[in-house]
Amino acid sequence: MDMSEADPKGLIRESYKIDGIGEAECRSIFMDWALSLAPGLDAKEAIRTVLVGYQGPPEHPMSQVLSEGLTRESGPPTRRGGARGRRF
Repeated sequence: MDMSEADPKGLIRESYKIDGIGEAECRSIFMDWALSLAPGLDAKEAIRTVLVGYQGPPEHPMSQVLSEGLTRESGPPTRRGGARGRRF
């Protein structure tokens, strides 16, 4: 995967350039980044690509958010709501 696919808007690249950026801002940028990926693109492969390509310092909040994205398991979506969701 090339960098133009992995970071199409350059959001991750720009996050590494922001001085004093915090974890909350990185999480927000990560969400925007994830939504900008092409449909069907493997997000974990894209995360690996940007981690290797940008080589951000491990202590940077974006590096930590990206690493967490690799280790988190996302199970199949579950339906929430409806009549069952309102029962006590």
